[in-house]
Amino acid sequence: MKQFLKRNILLIALTAVAVAISCIVVAGRWRVEAANKSYDVVLDYIELEWMVEQSEKDISWWLEQFKAMGITKVGLTEENLTTLMEDSPMNVTATMMGEIMQDASWRDQYPQAFVEAVEEKGFDRFDVMVEVTDTEEDPSASEFVVGAVKERFPAGAYYCGSSDDLPDASFSSYYGQTPYFQAGTVKKTYILLDGGAADALYGGKGAYTTTLNKGFVEREDLKSSKLMYVSLGLMPEKVETIQSAGMEIVPRTLCYNGHNDTQYAQAVVRGYESYGIFPEYIIAGGEAVIGFDDGGAFALDYLKKTGTTIGMIETNVQRENIMQSGVENAALETGLNAVRVFSLWDYIQYRYAYYGYAGAEEIENTIYRAIVERNIRVLYFKPIKYTDDHHVYVTDAAVYRDLFDGLNQRLAAHGISMGRASVMENYQVPSLALLAIGLGAGFGGAMLPGTFLPVKRKWALLLGGAAAVCVAGAWLVLPNSFRLLASFASAVVFACLAAAFFLSAAKRTGEKLDADAKVVRILPRAVGILAGAVAISMAGAMMTAAPLSSTNFMLELGIFRGVKAAQLLPLAFFCLLFVSYYGLFDKSRKSSYLDLRDIGTALNWTIPLWGILLMGVVALAGYYYLARTGHESSVAISDVEMIFRNDLETLLLARPRTKEFLVAFPGIMLAVYCAVRRLPFWTALFGLAGTIGLTSVCNTFMHIRTPLYLGFARTAYSLALGIAVGAVMILCFELLLRLARRLAEKYGNAEHR
Repeated sequence: MKQFLKRNILLIALTAVAVAISCIVVAGRWRVEAANKSYDVVLDYIELEWMVEQSEKDISWWLEQFKAMGITKVGLTEENLTTLMEDSPMNVTATMMGEIMQDASWRDQYPQAFVEAVEEKGFDRFDVMVEVTDTEEDPSASEFVVGAVKERFPAGAYYCGSSDDLPDASFSSYYGQTPYFQAGTVKKTYILLDGGAADALYGGKGAYTTTLNKGFVEREDLKSSKLMYVSLGLMPEKVETIQSAGMEIVPRTLCYNGHNDTQYAQAVVRGYESYGIFPEYIIAGGEAVIGFDDGGAFALDYLKKTGTTIGMIETNVQRENIMQSGVENAALETGLNAVRVFSLWDYIQYRYAYYGYAGAEEIENTIYRAIVERNIRVLYFKPIKYTDDHHVYVTDAAVYRDLFDGLNQRLAAHGISMGRASVMENYQVPSLALLAIGLGAGFGGAMLPGTFLPVKRKWALLLGGAAAVCVAGAWLVLPNSFRLLASFASAVVFACLAAAFFLSAAKRTGEKLDADAKVVRILPRAVGILAGAVAISMAGAMMTAAPLSSTNFMLELGIFRGVKAAQLLPLAFFCLLFVSYYGLFDKSRKSSYLDLRDIGTALNWTIPLWGILLMGVVALAGYYYLARTGHESSVAISDVEMIFRNDLETLLLARPRTKEFLVAFPGIMLAVYCAVRRLPFWTALFGLAGTIGLTSVCNTFMHIRTPLYLGFARTAYSLALGIAVGAVMILCFELLLRLARRLAEKYGNAEHR
């Protein structure tokens, strides 16, 4: 090790400078995160209405209950043809022309003048026929629907007529006027919306079969159209209910590409303002932000003038955001005046009395993690459903009070409180700092060959120079990808350096201490080596986090890719190191460099059956380890482990990583112990497990959305607990080793006699 330090002193110094620069960058990010301490809750009105249907109280009562819990905002979705048909007092019917045309006498069901005008204009099966009925009790339906169509759709995109057989395409003769009704009469308004193939919604493939149950033909049935979901405005009665409760409305507008131009956006905003709604957040619905069919200039201007914050909804796998058209553009154009939104997805709504809890504890845990660990600052909350019946809501207000009381108490430990969602400062990593960090990763990589080969000083410097040239070239040629490359390289290089440090230190400790040295002499050295290896990995963690510490990465507008590769490469490097230091489990190997004979020995090695079985077990463990990484994993986590994780989150500021304090960090200590006891096979096995922990430290800081203080706390907890668990494991291994030796002596002597 001393020779390695002498040969690489300049590269080490330059790398240390890069680490210092990364710490300065990370400190700037820490400052931004420290000010991001307020979250907001938006209550979903649609599901609240559905819950109220199953409750003995009305919706106003429930709004008062949630307001008392500190929730002041309600997400109200604009009406569309589907909601007007299914969930409104208005008498509205919308039908695909493809369905209407199946009836040969369909023309007889509509006013003659309207049919003639429609035929002259032309129609096809993708169009939508809308029928609105005004009655004496409710004469406003046509005014609402026709007015919305006129404001939102271009003149050539619809045709309108009425039961009065209006001869032209306009409706000025009755729009805006109070219809005159004779006793018992109704007035019908007909609208044909011009749809296209791109708007069509199908019900999936259906098969026709013969009487012998043999397949005859497959076809896709046209069921609906996007036109039926285009927003037509807020329902006045719902607006009145919410505003009377003293709550603010966060309007949800459903926008679909092809029907989302500036005219549509202007109509939407006029609708907001007519009710005195100036939303704090815009949470896009459908496929896009309002007005982005023609670039979104109006919407961007509106967001900038009003200071409205754009909401980016996290995907249901809790990674990245749902990127509807215009969301990313709006966030960037407004200087990242944006927040991440966590929607209570249905599979989370069902977690009432989950994992054996009595109430909504697991839903609280899920929301807590979203806010604390993933920079979520708006919770789009939907009422809870029973786990065993996905159609029945929990209608006990005390359950919701307990949920938010418990949540706010836990968040207070992190300095987070309920209020207007805080928006992070637009922090960007300087380009020169990125270059310095990339150079540091390059210099660190140039030192790696010297950990297993006798590289002289001049060659080490030449490698460092070559790395600098390559890094500088990438910085100039690939400015957008460079930060990702620098982050990935840092994660791999420093994990490899940490592995080289602890394996080299373990071998030196084994050479200095007798094979029968007491455990009390081994333990302090094992703890010191573990701490040193973790410190090197932490330096790599800073180098990994710094390039991606810009606010757009903290908001997951960009993410780190290559996590699995960053975990696998150091494991492969450890295997190379071990062969260099120990050969194939050589107890008396003096050299610490790779020899050509090692390759020949490995190729000629006769692997015993137990070795094949063990490698199979290790391969399965490795697959399980990698498959569990990330929320998209298909490997389920047991209920017992989830409850254990939840308990750790409740007891500690941050939950330490299980693989670190139960496996990896104790593994490094056991590798040192086995090196002293001259057990190279176990040194390799425990060392390989320990390398997983060193990559995990860097991996903790690859999750850029997670605040830095949590990463530091998580690693500190893991180290402290890992040392305690490692000490216990060493004592247990020592007892087992003594027992094995006594049995070997006893039965070996008996056999000899």
